Amino acid sequence: LSGLCDLQPHYKYSFMDYFLKYFLFLCNLVFTVLGLVVLGLGMWGLISKESFAQEKIGNIGTDPMLILVTLGFVLTTLCLSGCVGALRENCSLLKLFSAAVLVLITAQVLAAIMAYSLQDQVGGYLRSGMLAAMVRYQDDLDLRFITDEIQSNLQCCGADNYRDWELNIYYNCSAPGVLACGVPATCCVDPLENGTVWNSQCGLGAQLLDEFSAQSVIFLGGCLGGLSRWIEQHEGLIGTVGIVVLGVQILTLFITTRLLESIQWHKVYNMG
Repeated sequence: LSGLCDLQPHYKYSFMDYFLKYFLFLCNLVFTVLGLVVLGLGMWGLISKESFAQEKIGNIGTDPMLILVTLGFVLTTLCLSGCVGALRENCSLLKLFSAAVLVLITAQVLAAIMAYSLQDQVGGYLRSGMLAAMVRYQDDLDLRFITDEIQSNLQCCGADNYRDWELNIYYNCSAPGVLACGVPATCCVDPLENGTVWNSQCGLGAQLLDEFSAQSVIFLGGCLGGLSRWIEQHEGLIGTVGIVVLGVQILTLFITTRLLESIQWHKVYNMG
């Protein structure tokens, strides 16, 4: 039947055929635009940081912006194939799109199973990743932004506790600068002076304080514990979102398969 898809159709679509065709086209068009936006943001981030400069090109593989570029490229390519395939009734593109969606669904299911069965190892990877981000906190704007957002939103400091910041060469107590033995302002309980002005020095010398004195100045708990508590509190929402996303992908796969069958059946019928 695949060879028949290259023939020009001379049949009339039913209402369901039109619905499947243009519903799939519009959905993929929306996600193609979204993919282009994500791709553009990633490229803008790389260019604005001059990541392609000769002295920085060796570190581009660890740049968080590369995740946006990869995600945007894959999303754009995948959805564009579905978009054009539905509009032009191109069976090759529709088959490519359906195969990619099936692979994506399988990968997500396997990832969820592995994450659930290897919870301890995942926690270890998260800890290593956060400690690495803290070490590079002053040198990478993206990692600084991510770390600050985590600490501010979860009201935490460091991976396990606030003393983890001693791993950073600038916050280490042996460092010569003013930041020595301090922590970032996002660790502070109240980083705002008078509720309006951001006090970037509120965490200076925090590592020199004992826990009783420090608790009124900074958050003592680490972000790994805060993240675990956040997941426990929102596990219902996370599960619902995951099921909805997976359901949308399965529905898309079903619609694509149904549209392919409809195109092939009508073209066989037309030839008969």
